[in-house]
Amino acid sequence: MNTQYRKPLPGTTLDYFDARAAVDAIQNGAWAGLPYTSRVLAENLVRRCDPATLNASLGQLIERRRDLDFPWFPARVVCHDILGQTALVDLAGLRDAIALQGGDPALVNPVVPTQLVVDHSLAVECGGFDPEAFTKNRAIEDRRNEDRFHFIDWTKKAFKNVDVIPPGNGILHQINLERMSPVIQAQDGVAFPDTLVGTDSHTPMVDALGVIAIGVGGLEAESVMLGRASWMRLPDIIGVELTGKPGPGITATDTVLALTQFLRQQKVVSSYLEFYGEGAAHLTLGDRATISNMAPEYGSTAAMFYIDEQTIKYLRLTGREEETVNLVETYAKQAGLWADALATARYERVLTFDLSSVVRNIAGPSNPHSRVPTSELAARGISGVVENEPGLMPDGACIIAAITSCTNTNNPRNMIAAGLLARNANARGLTRKPWVKSSLAPGSKTVTLYLEAAGLMPELEQLGFGVVAYACTSCNGMSGALDPVIQQEVIARDLYATAVLSGNRNFDGRIHPYAKQAFLASPPLVVAYAIAGTIRFDIEKDVLGVDAAGCPVKLADIWPSDAEIDAVVAASVKPEQFRKVYIPMFAREVDDGAAVSPLYDWRPQTTYIRRPPYWEGALAGARSLTGMRPLALLGDNITTDHLSPSNAIMADSAAGEYLAKMGLPEEDFNSYATHRGDHLTAQRATFANPTLKNEMVRGADGKVIAGSLARVEPEGTVTRMWEAIETYMERKQPLIVVAGADYGQGSSRDWAAKGVRLAGVEAIAAEGFERIHRTNLVGMGVLPLEFTPGVNRLTLALDGTETYDVVGERTPRAMLTLVIHRRNGERVETPVICRLDTQEEVSIYEAGGVLQRFAQDFLQQHKTA
Repeated sequence: MNTQYRKPLPGTTLDYFDARAAVDAIQNGAWAGLPYTSRVLAENLVRRCDPATLNASLGQLIERRRDLDFPWFPARVVCHDILGQTALVDLAGLRDAIALQGGDPALVNPVVPTQLVVDHSLAVECGGFDPEAFTKNRAIEDRRNEDRFHFIDWTKKAFKNVDVIPPGNGILHQINLERMSPVIQAQDGVAFPDTLVGTDSHTPMVDALGVIAIGVGGLEAESVMLGRASWMRLPDIIGVELTGKPGPGITATDTVLALTQFLRQQKVVSSYLEFYGEGAAHLTLGDRATISNMAPEYGSTAAMFYIDEQTIKYLRLTGREEETVNLVETYAKQAGLWADALATARYERVLTFDLSSVVRNIAGPSNPHSRVPTSELAARGISGVVENEPGLMPDGACIIAAITSCTNTNNPRNMIAAGLLARNANARGLTRKPWVKSSLAPGSKTVTLYLEAAGLMPELEQLGFGVVAYACTSCNGMSGALDPVIQQEVIARDLYATAVLSGNRNFDGRIHPYAKQAFLASPPLVVAYAIAGTIRFDIEKDVLGVDAAGCPVKLADIWPSDAEIDAVVAASVKPEQFRKVYIPMFAREVDDGAAVSPLYDWRPQTTYIRRPPYWEGALAGARSLTGMRPLALLGDNITTDHLSPSNAIMADSAAGEYLAKMGLPEEDFNSYATHRGDHLTAQRATFANPTLKNEMVRGADGKVIAGSLARVEPEGTVTRMWEAIETYMERKQPLIVVAGADYGQGSSRDWAAKGVRLAGVEAIAAEGFERIHRTNLVGMGVLPLEFTPGVNRLTLALDGTETYDVVGERTPRAMLTLVIHRRNGERVETPVICRLDTQEEVSIYEAGGVLQRFAQDFLQQHKTA
């Protein structure tokens, strides 16, 4: 701690660390040009960095050097239950490993405060047209997840520094925004910026509050939990100037979908964005949070907004204590984090986006950045048309219409707009089509309170949008089962069925197995498409229905005005609603005094929680990086849903067959995501996505066949992917995966890395990696290799019959050689970049992974002590 920069914070009883003085002491006046991100990182260094290296690290921020590592110490770790639970399963397994080697397992605890919200386990089995949907869905969730919830209950008692929010309370990111983040922390007499990492790609949602919050994989989160610095290099910090303001009838969803397309085109992957300008000043905090939430969809690591009056207004609206609100304003103005103080900040790259250019949008199919103006969707057409027949579902039928996801349910304007549209539709006699499974899953219980206060909850319920859960549902592939009659019609007629949801993810196969593609839309548009019943519908021009007077009703006739939306928000959304929800939620449980074992009593028959194998068997051995055979040759934009899907488990899948063998009835197979605490189930999800295109598997016409398929070499036998993996594991055959650009985008990242490692994959050679997935590969001891520009699987004419070696010394971003041995005896050498980006990553990789590295260090420290 660098006490020379510790000073009293005026107007408070707290101190703060004067990062401005520390920076200007190195280079006079340098502080004025630093972006917001660099200022927060500078404070973190001044407060936490070794004094001997402080000036060097601050110098990197001033000079904007990106060739050296510096430490970052996040104040918190937040987790949803899927990756949070698997991280804690890993720590429980680590305790076992430590105990077996004579260490004290009770000493293995998170050092950094860790908050786990159980929000990813509920499937919408009962739709929003069932008045008892919430109660029924929660009962099913508890039954299916009894093993998982038993383990989670043990963790909050057995581990220090772990807080758990139980199921049925909301979505992690919305709870984080509305309550968890104080924006400015106050601990041990010192005020400092709140910072965090989270086990979900949408953790940047609270960047809207001016809080640096980034998504990391569970493995990296475990490292931070255990007190290690998160080593990083200065990111590319891009300024995004927002001009103008949204036009009439334009929602925050429309804005973010347009921004997502724009920013993807501007190639902001792995950068930190800072939004500012007149346009940003006019956006509500809810609008900003919608934009920050979708950072992974446009590829950035963070999406920051400055602290300003909108921040203060939101903190008061959400019921924060006045002491907290005053501290945020006082600290931000004193420490140079208030918007006015950033007027001199300099960016090496500035993008400009005009908010007034946004039109009503929808995104899809398949990608969040595939924006389409609603006025153009019908004209563009969709392949696979089946002739419509009277009395039957139309082609393009919306089988799922879900108001879901923290992206949009955090925003009162969006939710009030949906309620008002529902009210207007009901008044004109419009109804939801019978084949549409509709649902409302708010990210917070406060949404229901203000919808009830506005008199809009009954209006949504009348159209089938009753509350089914306070959880992450359809966006996470937890849409639940269809009505069997509807499902059978989809199958029998081979219908192009779709989903429309107010979420942030719409990758193929993610939302529902029978929804061939999915579209992202604002909450009021989700209601409108439930009425239309099909995506093959011009929502701007076509008639939604006919009212009692025989008059046709179009979208414009029921769309609420901005003035009415704003008036209802002002009258209905109150601080006391947030206090009513959150004060009891965060009240400390009374300790019952019961003793808890520091070692978990693993249940032998479970398919949910099993002691992890990372310290035994093949994973404890050396990785030779020689004689590797390709498990798959893949194209561009391979998502982690391709690598390890999170949605419902089908009976004919490898995981489904295993669960049936273990005695589970098909109705309780649950999702792939919920089984990730049991490696025997989870590893069967590796490359299990039915839309996967492994270029090693082709038909007689030479075209790639879609499916969870592989070709076992040298025999050339095509099998299901899991059988190929089993074959290679029995042979102890080292494997490699070769892929195109943007490998590993999306969520579900831990098992996308764990699955391939357990399969025996030692390296991934790709044209480029999504940031979090690359770090997870390193954390599992898998070597990421990047082809040099202009070189790829196509230019190298790879067909999957080759074997591969990696030659060279593994140092940060070193140039290694990928040696390709063709079946005809030809040897080809091509340079590849070692994507171990820091010395810390080299160290983790050489140890075999994050957990192996920690076990080694812990036991060494224990012996020393």
